[in-house]
Amino acid sequence: MNNPREIIIAIDAMGGDQAPSAVINGAFLASKKIPKIKFIFFGNKMKITPLLKGKNLLNISEIIHTNQIITNDVKPTEALRKFRKSSMFQAIDSVKSGVSNAIVSGGNTGALMVISTVLMKTISGINRPAIATMFPTKKSETLMLDLGANIDCDEKNILDFAIMGKIFSKAVLGIKKPKIGLLNVGSEILKGSEIVQLAAKRLSKEKNINFYGFIEGNDVPMGIVDVVVTDGFTGNIALKIAEGTSELYTSYLKKTFNNNLYSKFAFIISLPVIRSFWNKVNPGKYNGAMFLGLNGIVVKSHGRSDADGFSNAISVAYDLCINNFNEKIICDIKKVFK
Repeated sequence: MNNPREIIIAIDAMGGDQAPSAVINGAFLASKKIPKIKFIFFGNKMKITPLLKGKNLLNISEIIHTNQIITNDVKPTEALRKFRKSSMFQAIDSVKSGVSNAIVSGGNTGALMVISTVLMKTISGINRPAIATMFPTKKSETLMLDLGANIDCDEKNILDFAIMGKIFSKAVLGIKKPKIGLLNVGSEILKGSEIVQLAAKRLSKEKNINFYGFIEGNDVPMGIVDVVVTDGFTGNIALKIAEGTSELYTSYLKKTFNNNLYSKFAFIISLPVIRSFWNKVNPGKYNGAMFLGLNGIVVKSHGRSDADGFSNAISVAYDLCINNFNEKIICDIKKVFK
């Protein structure tokens, strides 16, 4: 097998609640498991350089000093107009200009989406980009999109999401014929809004899409389909509920095992089982939401992510690059709309 080509990841070093330390530590973890990866860090050089030295990353890294930081309270349109010298803007521009292969940022989601869309533009045939991420299921993992980029969608947008989800499942996850499900309030054929009904009819007519039909919210964790498509309003709510539920059960477990001496002893005995459980449901393992449909690879890390989570987001970006994801979207779009 041929050695993988070198991939350069642009890193918004100042994006995220624990930046830049969690960002640098995450890059270090990623460098240990990914061959031929290099980084361009955008941010405060005085803060970044010592962290890179401490992790021996200087030999595979470049630092571009920036003075501005886009915080979470900055509006996306303001970020586009007034923060062109920020770590986020410069990192995105690095991908747009072809210097880097992908960008990873834990910063302001709205700003990241707006700046990326304006600089990179959408792939020809795709009207709007979509945010996608993986969900753990009873069987394996399921991809869901859109998770908040598009509050209002039409049937063409839903079709675009299905195409991009199918290609991701094939190219990155290795699923030969991924099943596509459309999230709805019921599985019956007459359920749902007019847009959902129109989208279902269009998906069922596409020969290049293996359309399963409608699925409900409780079908997602069962792993009935490989790709779940929905509008950004519904998808974002589903994502936040899943994240909140994970945090709730983690809190329950901690309180239960700290009740008394017996429960603490039970914790020690059951530690291997708990670790196995946590490895399956840990939100950090699924960190790295992809902005699909742009002329460039953009991955959003959770703002609260630690080093492990940021490392996983870098891995997502690397996988999209190494599997030529955007090129495959372009090829499949031509098949559908020829």
